[in-house]
Amino acid sequence: MSIDQIIHDFVTKASAKHRIHVLDYYYAVNRLLHLLQLDKFDTELLPSLPLPKLLDSLDQLVAYAVKEEIIADTPRARDEFEAQIMDVLTPLPSTVNKEFWESYQEAPMRATDDFYQLCRDNDYIKTRQIAKNEEYTVSSPYGDLSITINLSKPEKTRQEILEAQKVTDEYPKCQLCAENEGYHGRPGIAGRTNHRVIRIPIHGENWGFQYSPYAYYNEHCIIFTKKHIPMNVGTHTIHNLLELVTVLPHYFVGSNAGLPIVGGSMLGHEHYQGGRHTFPMESAKVLDAWQWHTQPEVTAERLYWPMSVVRLRSDDKEALIQAGTELMQAWESYSNEALAIVAATDTEKHNAVTLIARRKGSAYELDVVLRNNRTTEAFPDGVFHPHQDVQHIKKENIGLIEVLGLAILPPRLKTELADVESYLAGEEVTIAPYHQDWADTLKQQKEADTDVTTVVQNAVGQKFQRVLEDAGVFKYTTEGQEAFDAFMNPFK
Repeated sequence: MSIDQIIHDFVTKASAKHRIHVLDYYYAVNRLLHLLQLDKFDTELLPSLPLPKLLDSLDQLVAYAVKEEIIADTPRARDEFEAQIMDVLTPLPSTVNKEFWESYQEAPMRATDDFYQLCRDNDYIKTRQIAKNEEYTVSSPYGDLSITINLSKPEKTRQEILEAQKVTDEYPKCQLCAENEGYHGRPGIAGRTNHRVIRIPIHGENWGFQYSPYAYYNEHCIIFTKKHIPMNVGTHTIHNLLELVTVLPHYFVGSNAGLPIVGGSMLGHEHYQGGRHTFPMESAKVLDAWQWHTQPEVTAERLYWPMSVVRLRSDDKEALIQAGTELMQAWESYSNEALAIVAATDTEKHNAVTLIARRKGSAYELDVVLRNNRTTEAFPDGVFHPHQDVQHIKKENIGLIEVLGLAILPPRLKTELADVESYLAGEEVTIAPYHQDWADTLKQQKEADTDVTTVVQNAVGQKFQRVLEDAGVFKYTTEGQEAFDAFMNPFK
């Protein structure tokens, strides 16, 4: 197929999907000709039947660019060129924002639906890569837990890491900065020419609203400050989260804790995550319920969850903010050395919270998850961090998404766990040394004729349960639960 035919099919399909207007046909063609270093085009072509999918034509355009040595044959060069091609089909940021808020006047859900579809159609959301992820659910005493082996996000090569380290003139400062919108890319920052950001006002300031390119769950979105400022979780965070679920009542929105180890992976730029998804923690059983002592309009619940969670609920936002603030401030100074909970050492704070907000009809819900990032000689990675014996499955920080009951496991596990399955099936196979003891235990416990995939998946689920239990500050021991009760008693 000629390059002219590929271009013609691509632009025709974009018009058919209403990604460009029919009057913009030649404009789009000429932009592509420029990218592909061509200066003429056959205007008598007919569309292929059936018309190829946009992403299939995109692959052909990129392949042509590689073949003609217009771009290097590297993942980064391909990714940047893909974004430039799809930018041809993507409206200006001002147009995207105008259409979003016009749709919003009719229905908030319609506005996000349309924006989400744009980001899928223009390949900003990497739907094909996301489809590679392996996902399943396992049962636990706390309810179902969700497991994902993340195979979508490309790992950086050693060369790319070295190139990124050489960059000293930082623009944009990080991958969340508003300046990424339309940016061509550089070592350490992906090409974002097809990237669009919705401006959402929160208490007089414009924040950015975008979708995650490598979404971990349905409509995974990120809301971030215009200025590059570090995470700082406090009363203002509760204000912001409740305001966001007022603007987007069909989404949950949550904030990581603001400290290392317990704060996820991006603490350099203040941001929240949200989306249209029901996580396992949302359905957790209630152990205890009462009306908040100073705010009787607020119902408080202690959840049966491997981490220590208090859920606050009220139709009154201000009352909810007051109750949440009281709880955060009390936890900030709480210590119980018998349980290894120390609020601070010298001037370094250890206690923090992960916050999650959502709407339930007219009511607002705020989940407050108690966290602590203290390290010791015995637990250099964190006292309330996955302990050494579970790190062969999950050793990364336990952030907002894991707190909610969704494990994001590293891509290495795809082949490593397949080897463990083969080992359980009696095949001669070499498994990763750090899985050996675990695999031997599973082999001893495995019943005859049991499906090895089921055995391994359930065992991974049990490890993730342990990961969350390790991160929980009040353990499910007599001492731990009595201390949790004592901590909450002043609020009853």
